[in-house]
Amino acid sequence: MTDRQTAPLTIASDHPAFAGHFPGSPIVPGVVLLDEALHVIGQRIGADLSACRIGSMKFLSPVRPGEPVRVCYDAADNGTIRFDILSGERKVASGSVRADDGA
Repeated sequence: MTDRQTAPLTIASDHPAFAGHFPGSPIVPGVVLLDEALHVIGQRIGADLSACRIGSMKFLSPVRPGEPVRVCYDAADNGTIRFDILSGERKVASGSVRADDGA
Protein backbone atom coordinates (compact mmCIF):
# COMPACT_ATOMS: atom_id res chain seq x y z
CA MET A 1 0.00 0.00 0.00
CA THR A 2 1.36 3.40 -0.93
CA ASP A 3 0.96 6.50 1.16
CA ARG A 4 -2.14 8.56 0.50
CA GLN A 5 -1.48 11.15 -2.21
CA THR A 6 -3.42 14.29 -3.11
CA ALA A 7 -3.87 16.00 -6.47
CA PRO A 8 -5.83 19.17 -7.29
CA LEU A 9 -8.62 19.06 -9.86
CA THR A 10 -10.94 21.69 -11.31
CA ILE A 11 -13.45 21.07 -14.09
CA ALA A 12 -13.39 24.18 -16.28
CA SER A 13 -16.62 26.15 -16.26
CA ASP A 14 -16.70 26.03 -20.08
CA HIS A 15 -16.61 22.20 -20.24
CA PRO A 16 -19.09 21.09 -22.95
CA ALA A 17 -20.95 18.78 -20.54
CA PHE A 18 -22.44 21.78 -18.74
CA ALA A 19 -24.57 22.77 -21.74
CA GLY A 20 -27.22 20.23 -20.80
CA HIS A 21 -26.40 19.34 -17.20
CA PHE A 22 -28.39 21.32 -16.00
CA PRO A 23 -29.29 24.60 -17.74
CA GLY A 24 -29.60 27.40 -15.19
CA SER A 25 -28.07 25.32 -12.38
CA PRO A 26 -25.14 23.35 -13.81
CA ILE A 27 -23.34 20.60 -11.92
CA VAL A 28 -20.43 18.41 -12.97
CA PRO A 29 -21.78 15.13 -14.38
CA GLY A 30 -20.54 12.17 -12.36
CA VAL A 31 -18.98 10.53 -15.41
CA VAL A 32 -16.95 13.71 -16.10
CA LEU A 33 -15.79 13.91 -12.47
CA LEU A 34 -14.76 10.24 -12.53
CA ASP A 35 -12.99 10.55 -15.91
CA GLU A 36 -11.02 13.62 -14.86
CA ALA A 37 -10.09 12.09 -11.49
CA LEU A 38 -8.83 8.90 -13.16
CA HIS A 39 -6.86 10.97 -15.65
CA VAL A 40 -5.13 12.89 -12.83
CA ILE A 41 -4.43 9.72 -10.83
CA GLY A 42 -3.14 7.92 -13.93
CA GLN A 43 -0.73 10.76 -14.69
CA ARG A 44 0.55 10.71 -11.12
CA ILE A 45 1.13 6.95 -10.91
CA GLY A 46 2.20 6.44 -14.52
CA ALA A 47 -0.71 4.19 -15.50
CA ASP A 48 -3.35 4.31 -18.22
CA LEU A 49 -6.65 4.15 -16.37
CA SER A 50 -8.81 4.83 -19.44
CA ALA A 51 -9.80 1.14 -19.40
CA CYS A 52 -10.23 0.16 -15.78
CA ARG A 53 -12.64 -1.87 -13.72
CA ILE A 54 -14.75 0.11 -11.30
CA GLY A 55 -14.97 -1.72 -8.00
CA SER A 56 -17.22 0.88 -6.39
CA MET A 57 -18.29 4.46 -7.02
CA LYS A 58 -20.44 6.81 -4.95
CA PHE A 59 -21.38 10.37 -5.82
CA LEU A 60 -22.25 12.07 -2.54
CA SER A 61 -22.57 15.79 -3.24
CA PRO A 62 -22.75 17.99 -6.36
CA VAL A 63 -19.74 19.84 -7.75
CA ARG A 64 -20.29 23.16 -9.53
CA PRO A 65 -18.46 24.36 -12.66
CA GLY A 66 -15.02 25.71 -11.77
CA GLU A 67 -15.24 24.48 -8.15
CA PRO A 68 -11.79 23.34 -7.02
CA VAL A 69 -11.67 19.83 -5.61
CA ARG A 70 -8.86 17.51 -4.65
CA VAL A 71 -8.41 13.84 -5.38
CA CYS A 72 -6.95 11.84 -2.48
CA TYR A 73 -5.86 8.36 -3.49
CA ASP A 74 -3.71 5.37 -2.63
CA ALA A 75 -2.73 2.31 -4.62
CA ALA A 76 -2.60 -1.14 -3.06
CA ASP A 77 0.00 -3.71 -4.04
CA ASN A 78 -2.72 -5.70 -5.83
CA GLY A 79 -3.38 -2.80 -8.24
CA THR A 80 -6.54 -1.48 -6.58
CA ILE A 81 -6.70 2.30 -6.34
CA ARG A 82 -9.00 3.80 -3.70
CA PHE A 83 -9.87 7.46 -3.92
CA ASP A 84 -11.95 10.24 -2.42
CA ILE A 85 -12.81 13.51 -4.11
CA LEU A 86 -13.22 16.43 -1.72
CA SER A 87 -14.26 20.05 -1.92
CA GLY A 88 -12.80 21.60 1.20
CA GLU A 89 -13.74 19.08 3.88
CA ARG A 90 -16.88 17.94 2.03
CA LYS A 91 -16.56 14.52 0.41
CA VAL A 92 -18.22 14.71 -3.01
CA ALA A 93 -17.35 11.24 -4.32
CA SER A 94 -15.44 8.09 -3.45
CA GLY A 95 -14.58 4.88 -5.19
CA SER A 96 -12.12 2.21 -6.12
CA VAL A 97 -10.81 1.05 -9.48
CA ARG A 98 -8.34 -1.46 -10.82
CA ALA A 99 -6.41 -1.15 -14.05
CA ASP A 100 -7.85 -3.55 -16.63
CA ASP A 101 -5.36 -6.31 -17.33
CA GLY A 102 -7.13 -7.30 -20.53
CA ALA A 103 -8.55 -10.51 -19.06
